[in-house]
Amino acid sequence: MKDMQRLATKVFITASVLFGAVGISIMLFTGQDEQPIVWLGKTLSILGFIVLSSFGVSVGLKYLNGK
Repeated sequence: MKDMQRLATKVFITASVLFGAVGISIMLFTGQDEQPIVWLGKTLSILGFIVLSSFGVSVGLKYLNGK
């Protein structure tokens, strides 16, 4: 049972990292509109992807280490 939990936690961490990477790349490589509101929206979206993926990784590592 413990091995399945470790595997699921590793999959969760990998999915969190991929979520952040894919989200950031989508925001960076979509339309090159230079209006300030579009730039602000993209920047906030990128920050959201960074925060959510780092939160997922930190929670996963907490459970992976058994604390």
